[in-house]
This record gives sequence, C-alpha cells and structure tokens, in this order.
Amino acid sequence: MPDEAYQASPDEILPNEASPEGVSAAPNTPPSGLVLVSTPIGNLGDVSTRAREVLRHSDLILCEDTRHSAQLLRVLGITSRTEPLHEHNEDTRIPPVLAMLRAGRRIALISDAGTPLVSDPGYRLVRAAIAEGLPVTAIPGPNAAITALILSGLPPLPFLFLGFPPPRQAARRAAFGALRAAERAGLTATLIWHEAPHRLAETLADMVDAFGARSAAVARELTKHFEEVRRGTLADLANHYAANPARGEITILLGPPEDNDAEDLDGTLRAALREHSVREAAALVTAATGLPRKLVYARALELAKQADE
Repeated sequence: MPDEAYQASPDEILPNEASPEGVSAAPNTPPSGLVLVSTPIGNLGDVSTRAREVLRHSDLILCEDTRHSAQLLRVLGITSRTEPLHEHNEDTRIPPVLAMLRAGRRIALISDAGTPLVSDPGYRLVRAAIAEGLPVTAIPGPNAAITALILSGLPPLPFLFLGFPPPRQAARRAAFGALRAAERAGLTATLIWHEAPHRLAETLADMVDAFGARSAAVARELTKHFEEVRRGTLADLANHYAANPARGEITILLGPPEDNDAEDLDGTLRAALREHSVREAAALVTAATGLPRKLVYARALELAKQADE
C-alpha cells in the first residue's frame, strides 16, 4: 500500500523484443473469469504487458481502494469500471461478483500494490469462485516479501511469510513467543513480516526480547527512489530505527536460528524418555522449557518411535 506516486511513465514499459524458445513474446489473449492481477509495489515500470491488457479489457476492476488505484489506472490510460473490495465489504460483494462471472464477464482483482490476497483482501472471493467451478487465474508480478527476501542476504529457503504482526504489544509478544517455541521444536526458516513504519522500532525491540541475537534485515520503499535494505543483528536494527524513525513501506526479515535449540530439545526428551513414559517425559520437558505441550508431546512420540525401530 504505497504512500508515494508511481515513478515511471508508461513510455518506459516496453514489450519483449525477444523471448526464449518456447516462450511467447506477445501477450496472451486476456483470460476470462476472475483474474488476480499483480500491480507495481512502487515503480510503474514493473507493470507487465499482460497486466495492462487484462485491466484494459476487464468489465470490472475490483480495487482494495478505488481512490488509490485510480492513480495507477489513470497513468496507464485504463478506463474500465472500478468498484471497491476490501475486508469490510468482501462478504457482501461476493454474490453480485459471482453473478457477473456466471454471465461470462471478465473481472480483475487488484490490491493497492503487489500481489493480490497476500496480506490483502480477496481470499474469500477466490474461495467462493472456486467452489462454484468458475474460472480463476492470475497475472504474476511484483511482490514485496519476495523482493525483500532475495535482497536480504538471509537464507532464501525455506521461508515463512507471516503478514503483519499483531499491532498490540501483548499479542505481538505472544505471537513471537509461539514462533520461538516452534523454533525450539525444530522450525528452521527465514521469517518475513510487513510492518507499519510507526510500529517498526517497538516491533524490532520485541523481536530482540523474543529471538535474541539473530541476523535480520529491514527492507524499505522497495523499487522506489529511496529504496533501502539495512542488514545487521536485530539489536543493531532496533537501535537504528529507535533513533531514526522509518518512513514508507516496511518488510522485516529474520534469519533462521543460529543455535541448537532443536538438538537441545531432543537431548532433553531422550534423557527423560529413558526413565519416564512419553506422556510423563513430555510433561516434565514442557514444565522445564516452557514450550507448548502439544509440540513437546509430538516430538516425544516421534523420538520414542525412532527408539523402538
């Protein structure tokens, strides 16, 4: 949901002059049905030829915010009818949209920026269209989380995208604590969140408390004039943004655990299993570590099974 104007002009968008073997250089005929169209996350030069064609030939464009999307559509010279679809009206919009799709209309869905449905509305509409067997397709394109991931210098695979952290501190700390517990039980992935700029410093401070000394990155204003990717430890980043308030669109990335929590949990469980049943061992380790009982019990069952084999 960018704050600033798109930066490139339509003249900067050129069709491919050559394509690899087996790949068509010309845009396909715009698909019918519900089309999920990715739009730029800041730079208009990133809009694809196919995206422009679908938007131009759509009977209706559903927008997260019609006022915001009007800027993009105006620059692209697209005059298709627009209507809002956001988290507060999605349920009421689904029946008339499905009726249009049944009548053979082409409807495009766009968010304020990037790939639809990723931290944006539209999921319930897509599920409803799929349930009725109506055509649903997508025009791929910009995505802030993936762009930040490949620029972060952190392991690209596996990764886990988590949307926005809870805005209230108590809920946010609880969510981070649950993730840390999952890491102690074996989760190993680069974690990705979006965050509002006015909450960035306090969110990073909560991450320091939950995750400790970990490699991380903050990507800001991707594809725009003031693009910035700052890399360092969580503590370094928390200190920097506490002293230098951030502006613009924010993505936070946290590298996977650099300790041996999973092995420590397994070792503790194996020791407990030598003298106790699975249930008793899980209860003892849960009390000692503070990890969720279901996670510890599941791992204890797996270790007991391995020992029997």
